[in-house]
Amino acid sequence: MEIGPFDGELEGRILVGVAATVDPLEARLIPSESIRIGLVVPVSGVLGLMGPCAINCAVLAAEELNARGGVLGRPVELVLVDGGRPARQVAAEVAALVGSKTVQAVAGAHASDVRVEIVSAIAGRVPFVYAPPYEGGGHAPGVYFLGETPGRQLSPGIDWLAGTRRARRWFLLGNDYIWPRLVHASARRRLHARGATVVGESFVRYGEAASRLDQVAGARPDAILLTLIGSDLVAFNRAYAAGGLGAARLCGALEEHGLLGIGGDGTGELYAAMGYFRDLPTDAGLDFAERYAARFGQDAPMLNAHGHGCYEAVAMLAALAARAGSLAVPALDAVADGTTITSARGTLTLLDRQVRRPVHLGRANGLDFFLEKSFQ
Repeated sequence: MEIGPFDGELEGRILVGVAATVDPLEARLIPSESIRIGLVVPVSGVLGLMGPCAINCAVLAAEELNARGGVLGRPVELVLVDGGRPARQVAAEVAALVGSKTVQAVAGAHASDVRVEIVSAIAGRVPFVYAPPYEGGGHAPGVYFLGETPGRQLSPGIDWLAGTRRARRWFLLGNDYIWPRLVHASARRRLHARGATVVGESFVRYGEAASRLDQVAGARPDAILLTLIGSDLVAFNRAYAAGGLGAARLCGALEEHGLLGIGGDGTGELYAAMGYFRDLPTDAGLDFAERYAARFGQDAPMLNAHGHGCYEAVAMLAALAARAGSLAVPALDAVADGTTITSARGTLTLLDRQVRRPVHLGRANGLDFFLEKSFQ
Protein backbone atom coordinates (compact mmCIF):
# COMPACT_ATOMS: atom_id res chain seq x y z
CA MET A 1 0.00 0.00 0.00
CA GLU A 2 1.44 3.37 -0.99
CA ILE A 3 1.67 5.87 1.85
CA GLY A 4 4.40 8.20 0.60
CA PRO A 5 4.08 11.55 -1.16
CA PHE A 6 3.45 11.97 -4.86
CA ASP A 7 6.38 12.83 -7.08
CA GLY A 8 4.69 16.09 -8.15
CA GLU A 9 3.57 14.98 -11.60
CA LEU A 10 -0.11 15.55 -10.75
CA GLU A 11 0.46 19.13 -9.64
CA GLY A 12 -1.91 21.60 -11.25
CA ARG A 13 -3.83 19.02 -13.23
CA ILE A 14 -7.57 19.08 -13.47
CA LEU A 15 -9.28 16.18 -11.78
CA VAL A 16 -12.73 15.34 -13.11
CA GLY A 17 -13.65 12.17 -11.30
CA VAL A 18 -10.24 10.76 -12.22
CA ALA A 19 -7.02 12.59 -13.01
CA ALA A 20 -6.86 14.20 -16.45
CA THR A 21 -3.78 15.66 -18.11
CA VAL A 22 -4.32 19.42 -18.20
CA ASP A 23 -1.52 21.56 -16.78
CA PRO A 24 -2.07 24.92 -15.02
CA LEU A 25 -1.45 27.07 -18.10
CA GLU A 26 -3.77 24.97 -20.25
CA ALA A 27 -6.38 25.08 -17.50
CA ARG A 28 -6.36 28.87 -17.69
CA LEU A 29 -6.66 28.87 -21.48
CA ILE A 30 -9.32 26.20 -21.92
CA PRO A 31 -12.84 27.55 -21.30
CA SER A 32 -15.13 25.42 -19.22
CA GLU A 33 -18.82 25.32 -18.42
CA SER A 34 -17.94 23.58 -15.17
CA ILE A 35 -17.46 25.06 -11.73
CA ARG A 36 -13.80 24.56 -10.95
CA ILE A 37 -12.62 24.20 -7.37
CA GLY A 38 -8.96 24.69 -6.55
CA LEU A 39 -8.02 21.68 -4.41
CA VAL A 40 -4.99 22.61 -2.32
CA VAL A 41 -3.43 19.53 -0.74
CA PRO A 42 0.22 18.58 -0.20
CA VAL A 43 1.63 16.10 -2.69
CA SER A 44 5.21 16.91 -1.67
CA GLY A 45 7.10 17.99 1.42
CA VAL A 46 6.58 17.04 5.05
CA LEU A 47 2.82 16.55 4.56
CA GLY A 48 3.03 14.77 1.22
CA LEU A 49 1.85 11.48 2.72
CA MET A 50 -1.65 12.94 3.13
CA GLY A 51 -2.07 13.62 -0.59
CA PRO A 52 -3.34 10.28 -1.94
CA CYS A 53 -6.33 9.89 0.38
CA ALA A 54 -7.14 13.61 0.25
CA ILE A 55 -7.34 13.59 -3.53
CA ASN A 56 -9.44 10.43 -3.54
CA CYS A 57 -11.91 11.88 -1.05
CA ALA A 58 -12.26 15.14 -2.96
CA VAL A 59 -12.79 13.23 -6.20
CA LEU A 60 -15.47 11.11 -4.51
CA ALA A 61 -17.26 14.27 -3.36
CA ALA A 62 -17.11 15.79 -6.85
CA GLU A 63 -18.39 12.62 -8.49
CA GLU A 64 -21.28 12.34 -6.06
CA LEU A 65 -22.17 16.00 -6.65
CA ASN A 66 -22.05 15.53 -10.41
CA ALA A 67 -24.28 12.47 -10.18
CA ARG A 68 -26.86 14.73 -8.50
CA GLY A 69 -26.56 17.54 -11.05
CA GLY A 70 -23.41 19.34 -9.94
CA VAL A 71 -23.30 22.76 -8.31
CA LEU A 72 -25.74 25.44 -9.43
CA GLY A 73 -26.65 23.14 -12.30
CA ARG A 74 -23.06 22.89 -13.54
CA PRO A 75 -20.60 19.99 -13.27
CA VAL A 76 -17.73 20.20 -10.80
CA GLU A 77 -14.05 19.95 -11.71
CA LEU A 78 -11.13 19.93 -9.30
CA VAL A 79 -7.86 21.71 -10.08
CA LEU A 80 -5.03 20.28 -8.00
CA VAL A 81 -2.51 22.63 -6.38
CA ASP A 82 0.40 21.16 -4.42
CA GLY A 83 0.00 22.62 -0.92
CA GLY A 84 3.25 21.08 0.32
CA ARG A 85 5.49 23.80 -1.12
CA PRO A 86 6.47 27.10 0.58
CA ALA A 87 3.39 29.04 1.64
CA ARG A 88 3.89 32.08 -0.57
CA GLN A 89 4.55 29.92 -3.63
CA VAL A 90 1.30 28.02 -3.07
CA ALA A 91 -0.63 31.25 -2.48
CA ALA A 92 0.74 32.82 -5.63
CA GLU A 93 -0.47 29.90 -7.75
CA VAL A 94 -3.90 29.95 -6.12
CA ALA A 95 -4.13 33.73 -6.65
CA ALA A 96 -3.26 33.27 -10.32
CA LEU A 97 -5.97 30.64 -10.74
CA VAL A 98 -8.48 32.92 -9.03
CA GLY A 99 -7.38 36.02 -10.93
CA SER A 100 -7.70 34.27 -14.28
CA LYS A 101 -11.13 32.93 -13.23
CA THR A 102 -9.86 29.39 -13.75
CA VAL A 103 -11.27 28.44 -10.34
CA GLN A 104 -14.40 29.78 -8.69
CA ALA A 105 -13.74 28.38 -5.21
CA VAL A 106 -10.94 26.85 -3.12
CA ALA A 107 -10.91 23.84 -0.79
CA GLY A 108 -7.86 22.96 1.26
CA ALA A 109 -6.24 20.55 3.71
CA HIS A 110 -2.70 21.74 4.41
CA ALA A 111 -0.65 23.59 7.01
CA SER A 112 -1.98 26.80 8.56
CA ASP A 113 0.87 28.98 7.31
CA VAL A 114 -0.21 28.07 3.77
CA ARG A 115 -3.81 28.93 4.65
CA VAL A 116 -2.86 32.34 6.00
CA GLU A 117 -1.05 33.22 2.76
CA ILE A 118 -3.89 31.92 0.58
CA VAL A 119 -6.49 33.94 2.47
CA SER A 120 -4.40 37.07 2.01
CA ALA A 121 -3.75 36.35 -1.68
CA ILE A 122 -7.34 35.66 -2.72
CA ALA A 123 -8.67 38.54 -0.58
CA GLY A 124 -12.25 37.31 -0.42
CA ARG A 125 -12.72 37.06 -4.19
CA VAL A 126 -13.83 33.41 -3.99
CA PRO A 127 -14.95 31.17 -1.13
CA PHE A 128 -12.38 29.04 0.67
CA VAL A 129 -13.25 26.04 2.86
CA TYR A 130 -10.40 24.91 5.12
CA ALA A 131 -10.72 21.37 6.48
CA PRO A 132 -8.05 20.51 9.12
CA PRO A 133 -7.80 21.43 12.78
CA TYR A 134 -6.51 24.99 13.09
CA GLU A 135 -5.37 27.47 15.69
CA GLY A 136 -8.55 29.59 15.84
CA GLY A 137 -9.18 33.16 14.77
CA GLY A 138 -8.24 34.14 11.25
CA HIS A 139 -11.78 34.86 10.08
CA ALA A 140 -12.06 36.73 6.80
CA PRO A 141 -14.82 37.14 4.21
CA GLY A 142 -15.56 33.89 2.41
CA VAL A 143 -13.45 31.64 4.67
CA TYR A 144 -15.13 28.66 6.36
CA PHE A 145 -13.55 26.27 8.85
CA LEU A 146 -14.42 22.59 9.33
CA GLY A 147 -11.68 21.60 11.79
CA GLU A 148 -11.29 21.98 15.53
CA THR A 149 -9.61 24.78 17.45
CA PRO A 150 -7.10 23.84 20.20
CA GLY A 151 -9.62 24.14 23.02
CA ARG A 152 -11.97 21.69 21.33
CA GLN A 153 -9.37 19.35 19.86
CA LEU A 154 -6.66 18.93 22.46
CA SER A 155 -7.85 20.33 25.79
CA PRO A 156 -10.12 17.33 26.52
CA GLY A 157 -7.23 14.93 25.89
CA ILE A 158 -4.93 17.00 28.10
CA ASP A 159 -7.54 16.92 30.86
CA TRP A 160 -8.00 13.17 30.44
CA LEU A 161 -4.28 12.39 30.61
CA ALA A 162 -3.72 14.81 33.50
CA GLY A 163 -6.60 13.24 35.41
CA THR A 164 -6.89 9.57 34.49
CA ARG A 165 -3.16 9.06 33.84
CA ARG A 166 -1.93 11.57 36.45
CA ALA A 167 0.35 13.21 33.89
CA ARG A 168 1.80 16.19 35.78
CA ARG A 169 5.01 16.95 33.87
CA TRP A 170 4.58 17.88 30.20
CA PHE A 171 6.92 18.56 27.29
CA LEU A 172 5.56 20.47 24.28
CA LEU A 173 7.20 19.73 20.92
CA GLY A 174 6.09 21.04 17.55
CA ASN A 175 7.11 22.32 14.15
CA ASP A 176 7.97 25.99 13.94
CA TYR A 177 4.93 27.73 12.46
CA ILE A 178 1.66 29.33 13.51
CA TRP A 179 -0.44 26.27 14.41
CA PRO A 180 1.97 24.65 16.90
CA ARG A 181 2.83 27.98 18.50
CA LEU A 182 -0.79 28.92 19.18
CA VAL A 183 -1.72 25.36 20.20
CA HIS A 184 1.09 25.41 22.75
CA ALA A 185 -0.08 28.74 24.13
CA SER A 186 -3.54 27.24 24.67
CA ALA A 187 -2.06 24.06 26.16
CA ARG A 188 0.10 25.97 28.64
CA ARG A 189 -2.98 27.76 29.97
CA ARG A 190 -4.88 24.49 30.24
CA LEU A 191 -2.04 22.70 32.00
CA HIS A 192 -1.56 25.57 34.43
CA ALA A 193 -5.25 25.42 35.29
CA ARG A 194 -4.87 21.68 35.97
CA GLY A 195 -1.89 22.26 38.25
CA ALA A 196 0.46 20.54 35.79
CA THR A 197 3.94 21.76 34.85
CA VAL A 198 5.52 22.39 31.45
CA VAL A 199 9.05 21.02 31.90
CA GLY A 200 10.20 21.83 28.38
CA GLU A 201 9.14 23.21 25.02
CA SER A 202 10.73 23.22 21.59
CA PHE A 203 9.83 24.22 18.03
CA VAL A 204 11.78 22.57 15.22
CA ARG A 205 12.27 23.17 11.54
CA TYR A 206 11.02 20.53 9.14
CA GLY A 207 13.28 17.51 9.10
CA GLU A 208 14.77 18.06 12.57
CA ALA A 209 12.18 16.53 14.91
CA ALA A 210 14.05 13.34 15.75
CA SER A 211 17.11 15.37 16.78
CA ARG A 212 15.21 16.63 19.86
CA LEU A 213 14.77 13.16 21.38
CA ASP A 214 17.56 13.61 23.95
CA GLN A 215 16.20 17.01 25.00
CA VAL A 216 12.75 15.54 25.55
CA ALA A 217 14.05 12.49 27.41
CA GLY A 218 16.25 14.66 29.63
CA ALA A 219 13.23 16.62 30.85
CA ARG A 220 11.66 13.38 32.19
CA PRO A 221 8.07 14.25 31.23
CA ASP A 222 5.02 12.20 32.14
CA ALA A 223 3.42 13.23 28.85
CA ILE A 224 4.39 14.93 25.60
CA LEU A 225 2.13 17.13 23.50
CA LEU A 226 3.22 16.67 19.88
CA THR A 227 2.26 19.32 17.34
CA LEU A 228 4.65 17.91 14.78
CA ILE A 229 3.14 17.14 11.39
CA GLY A 230 3.53 14.58 8.62
CA SER A 231 6.91 12.95 8.19
CA ASP A 232 8.33 14.82 11.20
CA LEU A 233 5.68 13.30 13.45
CA VAL A 234 6.49 9.89 11.99
CA ALA A 235 10.25 10.34 12.45
CA PHE A 236 9.99 11.47 16.06
CA ASN A 237 7.69 8.63 17.09
CA ARG A 238 9.91 6.08 15.38
CA ALA A 239 12.92 7.43 17.26
CA TYR A 240 10.97 7.57 20.50
CA ALA A 241 9.89 3.94 20.23
CA ALA A 242 13.43 2.85 19.31
CA GLY A 243 14.72 4.66 22.41
CA GLY A 244 12.43 2.67 24.66
CA LEU A 245 11.03 5.77 26.35
CA GLY A 246 7.77 5.58 28.24
CA ALA A 247 5.89 8.89 28.46
CA ALA A 248 2.41 9.24 27.05
CA ARG A 249 2.29 11.14 23.74
CA LEU A 250 -0.74 13.18 22.69
CA CYS A 251 -0.72 14.15 19.00
CA GLY A 252 -2.72 16.81 17.22
CA ALA A 253 -2.01 15.60 13.69
CA LEU A 254 -1.63 11.83 13.88
CA GLU A 255 -3.96 9.81 11.67
CA GLU A 256 -4.02 6.37 10.09
CA HIS A 257 -1.39 7.02 7.41
CA GLY A 258 0.98 8.47 10.00
CA LEU A 259 0.46 5.49 12.30
CA LEU A 260 1.25 3.17 9.42
CA GLY A 261 4.36 5.21 8.66
CA ILE A 262 5.50 4.83 12.26
CA GLY A 263 5.10 1.09 11.90
CA GLY A 264 2.31 0.95 14.44
CA ASP A 265 2.63 1.29 18.18
CA GLY A 266 2.12 -1.27 20.91
CA THR A 267 3.13 0.78 23.95
CA GLY A 268 -0.41 1.86 24.82
CA GLU A 269 0.98 5.37 25.28
CA LEU A 270 0.44 6.97 21.85
CA TYR A 271 -2.76 9.02 21.50
CA ALA A 272 -4.34 11.10 18.76
CA ALA A 273 -7.15 13.64 19.13
CA MET A 274 -9.13 14.00 15.90
CA GLY A 275 -12.66 14.65 14.74
CA TYR A 276 -12.63 11.58 12.50
CA PHE A 277 -11.10 8.12 12.53
CA ARG A 278 -11.78 5.59 9.79
CA ASP A 279 -13.10 3.08 12.34
CA LEU A 280 -15.83 5.31 13.77
CA PRO A 281 -18.57 2.78 14.61
CA THR A 282 -21.42 4.87 13.25
CA ASP A 283 -23.78 4.31 10.34
CA ALA A 284 -22.47 7.43 8.64
CA GLY A 285 -18.85 6.35 9.08
CA LEU A 286 -19.45 2.82 7.83
CA ASP A 287 -21.45 4.07 4.85
CA PHE A 288 -18.68 6.46 3.83
CA ALA A 289 -16.03 3.74 4.12
CA GLU A 290 -18.12 1.46 1.89
CA ARG A 291 -18.52 4.16 -0.78
CA TYR A 292 -14.80 4.93 -0.68
CA ALA A 293 -13.83 1.28 -1.06
CA ALA A 294 -16.36 0.73 -3.84
CA ARG A 295 -14.91 3.66 -5.81
CA PHE A 296 -11.17 3.21 -5.21
CA GLY A 297 -10.78 -0.45 -4.21
CA GLN A 298 -9.85 -2.28 -1.06
CA ASP A 299 -6.16 -1.40 -1.49
CA ALA A 300 -6.75 2.36 -1.83
CA PRO A 301 -4.87 4.74 0.50
CA MET A 302 -6.52 4.27 3.87
CA LEU A 303 -9.11 6.72 5.06
CA ASN A 304 -7.97 9.30 7.59
CA ALA A 305 -9.05 12.65 9.02
CA HIS A 306 -7.05 14.85 6.65
CA GLY A 307 -8.31 13.03 3.58
CA HIS A 308 -11.90 12.87 4.74
CA GLY A 309 -11.75 16.60 5.42
CA CYS A 310 -11.33 17.21 1.69
CA TYR A 311 -14.60 15.38 1.05
CA GLU A 312 -16.28 17.64 3.58
CA ALA A 313 -14.71 20.78 2.11
CA VAL A 314 -15.99 20.10 -1.42
CA ALA A 315 -19.40 19.10 -0.08
CA MET A 316 -19.62 22.25 2.06
CA LEU A 317 -18.82 24.50 -0.90
CA ALA A 318 -21.67 22.86 -2.79
CA ALA A 319 -24.07 23.25 0.14
CA LEU A 320 -23.18 26.92 0.55
CA ALA A 321 -23.71 27.57 -3.16
CA ALA A 322 -27.05 25.77 -3.12
CA ARG A 323 -28.21 27.76 -0.10
CA ALA A 324 -27.12 31.11 -1.55
CA GLY A 325 -27.93 30.36 -5.18
CA SER A 326 -24.51 31.78 -5.99
CA LEU A 327 -20.78 31.45 -5.36
CA ALA A 328 -20.40 35.17 -4.69
CA VAL A 329 -18.76 35.63 -1.29
CA PRO A 330 -21.19 38.25 0.11
CA ALA A 331 -24.14 35.99 -0.73
CA LEU A 332 -22.44 32.97 0.84
CA ASP A 333 -21.49 34.83 4.01
CA ALA A 334 -25.07 36.03 4.39
CA VAL A 335 -26.45 32.48 4.55
CA ALA A 336 -23.44 30.54 5.90
CA ASP A 337 -24.80 30.00 9.40
CA GLY A 338 -27.06 26.97 9.33
CA THR A 339 -25.56 25.48 6.17
CA THR A 340 -25.42 21.72 6.71
CA ILE A 341 -23.79 18.68 5.13
CA THR A 342 -23.65 15.00 6.04
CA SER A 343 -20.28 13.25 6.14
CA ALA A 344 -18.72 10.30 7.92
CA ARG A 345 -18.74 12.44 11.06
CA GLY A 346 -22.51 12.83 10.83
CA THR A 347 -24.28 16.17 10.40
CA LEU A 348 -22.02 19.22 10.17
CA THR A 349 -23.55 22.69 10.50
CA LEU A 350 -21.77 26.01 10.16
CA LEU A 351 -22.10 28.47 13.02
CA ASP A 352 -20.00 31.64 12.88
CA ARG A 353 -18.52 30.08 9.73
CA GLN A 354 -17.07 27.10 11.60
CA VAL A 355 -18.18 23.61 12.61
CA ARG A 356 -18.45 22.19 16.12
CA ARG A 357 -18.49 18.41 16.36
CA PRO A 358 -17.33 15.82 18.93
CA VAL A 359 -13.62 15.05 19.11
CA HIS A 360 -12.39 11.49 19.61
CA LEU A 361 -9.35 10.39 21.57
CA GLY A 362 -7.78 7.44 19.79
CA ARG A 363 -5.10 5.22 21.33
CA ALA A 364 -2.73 3.47 18.95
CA ASN A 365 -3.15 -0.29 19.11
CA GLY A 366 -0.73 -1.78 16.63
CA LEU A 367 -1.64 -0.36 13.22
CA ASP A 368 -5.12 0.76 14.28
CA PHE A 369 -6.68 3.20 16.70
CA PHE A 370 -8.76 2.11 19.65
CA LEU A 371 -11.32 4.87 20.29
CA GLU A 372 -10.67 5.57 23.95
CA LYS A 373 -13.21 8.32 24.52
CA SER A 374 -15.31 10.92 22.71
CA PHE A 375 -15.72 14.52 23.86
CA GLN A 376 -18.66 16.75 22.93
